[in-house]
Amino acid sequence: MTIFEKCKNYTTAREVQEAGLYPYFRPITTGQHTWVRLANGKKVLMMGSNSYMGLTDDSRVIQAAKEALDKYGTGCAGSRFLNGTLAIHRELEEELADFVGKEAALLYSTGFMVNQGVIATLVTKGEYVITDKLDHASIIDGALLSMGKMLRFRHNDIEHLEKVLKNLPYDAGKLIVVDGVFSMDGDIAKLPDIIALAKKYNSAVMCDDAHSFGVLGPKGDGTAAHFGLTDDVDLIMATFSKSLASIGGFVAADEDVIHYLMHHSRALIFSASPPPASVAAAKKALEIIKQEPWRRERLWEITHFMQKEIKGIGYNIGETETPIIPIIVGDIETVLKMNKMLEDEGVFVNPVVPPAVQPNQCIIRFSFMATHTDEDLEYALEKLKKVGKALNII
Repeated sequence: MTIFEKCKNYTTAREVQEAGLYPYFRPITTGQHTWVRLANGKKVLMMGSNSYMGLTDDSRVIQAAKEALDKYGTGCAGSRFLNGTLAIHRELEEELADFVGKEAALLYSTGFMVNQGVIATLVTKGEYVITDKLDHASIIDGALLSMGKMLRFRHNDIEHLEKVLKNLPYDAGKLIVVDGVFSMDGDIAKLPDIIALAKKYNSAVMCDDAHSFGVLGPKGDGTAAHFGLTDDVDLIMATFSKSLASIGGFVAADEDVIHYLMHHSRALIFSASPPPASVAAAKKALEIIKQEPWRRERLWEITHFMQKEIKGIGYNIGETETPIIPIIVGDIETVLKMNKMLEDEGVFVNPVVPPAVQPNQCIIRFSFMATHTDEDLEYALEKLKKVGKALNII
């Protein structure tokens, strides 16, 4: 058997394509507006984007990116460690650290690389990284790349987390890593309970705020701030690809931790620097989030309305607490049919199947932007009723 035999034998996606139900890599010919146009010319309501603040098409963000292009060019032609650190990298790091209440911050080229680079660097031989079973793949990969031992606890199960922790040496290095908001289920990590156990069992805590930044907290400053626990969470990371309308990521922590990562994190040292336009876009988006709290307020207004209405139609939306609303459908075939029917009706959503969810727990994932109008919401609800009835789901 050659190394490529597995590729030849993989037929699942092709079978779904032949059935006309393939839901991935759908080309979009417009920006991430509330309404987008697909490559086939169809206009659809975007209810599958992570642009929570609705800033990816904001003229001020676009202008900031253009100005950075004019000033710095298209790229840095090197890593942050060598020739690739610009003044705007440093400026954004200082602003992000201040925003989330930490001493310092460090930019990486993607959010995925933050989790890989931070966890793999900090957790060494003889140490432990403890993850929630529903943590993002980047957290799992970072844990697997580390020289330490990875242990997992059942999703948001504090009793199980304590069982895991109590069996570890008290003096050994330990890092608990959780998503602040879980990207598929939309629920929030039980951070107060996690912090209490971390203190009891001598562990550090890292919180992934990819889906929390801009959304949770008094000013959009994330999960730790939401619970009033900023000083108790040792590492806070987030991506730029959601609320910050760009691409990239950062980690914030005590200055000596950031200093260590700057000189030891392979994902940082051996990767090209975040390009100027992306950094400038994120910087402007952060400025807007600070100046326009109405965006966060509107997002939560939409969230509470849609949670109530979707449940009222008869759908099961699980334990979501956030703008991520999963409609639990069940089997793969039904969820793929539902996705196709919604697209045909003019609503773009995301079907989620194993391994991202458990078998027979497939979901249609809705996520909202602050810029969705009341008319957009009513349109989506009307189509949800129509499709749900046609499939005998409601």
